[in-house]
Amino acid sequence: MTFVWSFVLVTMLNYVVSSINDVPFDFALGAIVSVVLSILVFIVSAILPTESTPDYDA
Repeated sequence: MTFVWSFVLVTMLNYVVSSINDVPFDFALGAIVSVVLSILVFIVSAILPTESTPDYDA
């Protein structure tokens, strides 16, 4: 699902920005950027700890 959401959001952003800048829409660029974004999300989620912080009684 990470790739699906990344693909949808990056493609939408690519379309809107290309329309605003009056340049042709490049589908391949959006697909490549969405793959890179998905990989970065997976790397960040692997680096961040999943354990919760301990509760300290004051």
